[in-house]
Formats: sequence, structure tokens, C-alpha cells
Amino acid sequence: MGPLESGDPERIGRYRLIGRLGAGGMGQVFFGRSAGGRPVAIKRIHPHMATDASFRERFAREVTAARQVSGAFTAPVIDADPDGEVPWLVTSYVPSLPLDEAVRAYGGLPEHTLRVLATGLAEALSEIHRVGLIHRDLKPGNVLLAEDGPRVIDFGIARASSGTAATQSIIGTPGFMSPEQIQGESMGPSSDMFAYGAVIVYAAAGTGPFGEGAMPTMVMRVMQNEPDISAVPPSLRNLVAACLSKAPQRRPGPGALLDALGDVPIGESWLPPDIMRGVRDQVGKVNAALSGAPTTDPANAATNAPGATSVLGGAAAGAAAG
Repeated sequence: MGPLESGDPERIGRYRLIGRLGAGGMGQVFFGRSAGGRPVAIKRIHPHMATDASFRERFAREVTAARQVSGAFTAPVIDADPDGEVPWLVTSYVPSLPLDEAVRAYGGLPEHTLRVLATGLAEALSEIHRVGLIHRDLKPGNVLLAEDGPRVIDFGIARASSGTAATQSIIGTPGFMSPEQIQGESMGPSSDMFAYGAVIVYAAAGTGPFGEGAMPTMVMRVMQNEPDISAVPPSLRNLVAACLSKAPQRRPGPGALLDALGDVPIGESWLPPDIMRGVRDQVGKVNAALSGAPTTDPANAATNAPGATSVLGGAAAGAAAG
């Protein structure tokens, strides 16, 4: 999290901004707090996109659908203003490590962690698909590792920027896009299942099933090559291979995956010790940022008093920059 910059607003809606989380193709993402002291991520759409009437329509439609998504393994949209001068949306925030950062720092995940991850992501996709959304950009950076399990973030909203020339190139990530997504064909929930398989491979191996490379190279490999799933434990290999089928109709849905995976207990030690220490370090940083956040609202004075801590149990949900 970086500091706020000159020109950044102090508040968006009812939310006080504390710092910058990052930026994506659709806007700037801030870390902030609600009036009640809860940590939130606020995505403020780029002003130039706010002048596009068709974008606003799509954004409003996607936000409405995304607010229907719940579940233990998603970061819910809790507020939004698609009609504002500059549209914005708010998701709850959880102290966590993004999957890509954790794997780069500590290597591939052990089998038990992979099984919890596979089950949590399947539950998240089941909930996302239930309301008629397609994630469209499921990738390691959109998967968070928290104390009480994984979270999927940035679901659904990607479609709002489809057809907007300035953002067309960011819809999807090389190596995690399905063949039909690469070819610009009609996409269904099965496209997310291809990305799901690629994410599990990445979590096991430290690289995706088609390696790394420039966009043209990755596109060719996805379309022509068989995925490398050798690092995936045998107990998960058949499921991952089915998800990575080039034919959408041959990929299992989230429900079939959950049936195959069975009950997978999370427990307090679902993450390797090094990663869990990193996650708990983030908990401390978020608590410190929230307790030190300035406020001009007397009703929040107690929350910001020295020594005050925010309620950030293992069940808190959250989201990060995207």
C-alpha cells in the first residue's frame, strides 16, 4: 500500500481513503475504511471512461449482478455509485497475500494447501456463476490467500469494459485465457474453468501450464500445445487436465469439481508457515493503518483512538487492487 498522492480525494462516498493499493485498466484502487471502521478497497473508475455512456450502462449492470454474489470465498461488492460523476465501487478488504506474490516468494504450494485452494476457488466460481456472471480474468493475482482460506476478487466487472477501445487489451491474461476467449468467441462459465485449471497449475509449479512468454507466444501455446501439469499432485491431476481441455463442453463445472474433491478441512494451518507469517504480518499492518487513520467525524473518534484495533478476525472478507 502506497501513500495518497496530491490530488487524491480524502473521501469517496462515505469512505475515508488511507492509501493507494494499485491501478488497473479500469481505474485507481484505494485502501480505506468505512464509517464503522471496517477495511475496504475502493475502485474509482478512470474519468475518461466515465464519459462513455455505453460503459456506464455496462458498469451499472455488472455492479448490480456482482452485489448478488456472496459466499465464503469471494470478496463481495458492498457499495457502489455507478451514476456518480466518476463511478466507483467498494469491496470488503482482507489482509492477505496474492497467490502470485506468495508463489514467487516461497515456491509452489504443498498438496493439502492446493486441495483447499482448489475447493475454495470452485466454491467461489459456483457462486459467481450462480448470478449469471463470468469472471473473465481469473489469474493468480486475483486470488488472495487469507488466514481462513482463499478469496476470489475482481469478478464480473471486466465485462463492463468490453468494447471500450482504451481497455480492450486488458481483458484477460496470457496463459490463463481459454482458447475461445483468445479467439474472441462467445464465452460461457466454462471459460472460467480453463483459467481455474491454469491457476491450480501455477500454484503447484510456480508457472502456468503453458510457461511464460510474450502474448503471441502464449496465444500459440494455448491454442496448439498440451498443458504441462506434471507438477500437480496425482490426486488433482485428472481434474486439472479436464479443466484445461481445449473444448469448452468437456470441462467440468464447479459443482462437479466440488463433488470430486469432497470435504476438505481448512484448519489454522492450511498455508505453509512462511506464507501464514506473511499473511499475519498483513493483518498487523492493516490494523495499524486503520487505527491511525485520521478522521473529522466525532462519531468515529473511539475507533481512531490510540491503541484501538479493528475487528479483523479470520472470517473477514476482502479485496485488493486489480
